[in-house]
Amino acid sequence: MAIETFAWKAAGPSVQGDTTLRVRAAQFGDGYKQVAADGINNKVQTWPMKFVGTEARIAEIIAFVDRHAGFRSFYWTPPLGVQGLYRVPKYTPAVEAGGVYSFSATFEQAFAP
Repeated sequence: MAIETFAWKAAGPSVQGDTTLRVRAAQFGDGYKQVAADGINNKVQTWPMKFVGTEARIAEIIAFVDRHAGFRSFYWTPPLGVQGLYRVPKYTPAVEAGGVYSFSATFEQAFAP
């Protein structure tokens, strides 16, 4: 199965992601602390996203995410970033006012060998 690309644009004027720089540390009794990167991919991003639109648009997004079942990664380009692999393990669909629907999820960065 080829890796698919998530191409829908998020709603709202503002999107905020979170970057975690994972490290391992060992604290010694004399006050010295040794710190090293936690693996070769120690920079990990998560992006809480919200998509708003018609029932058909939101249904397409849900079908895409369901097809990946929370464990298969897909290509996605975050704001201010470069295309990478991401997963969506959990999402929340909602009915807004006036026949408008929404889909909220956190995109979690994934890595491939």
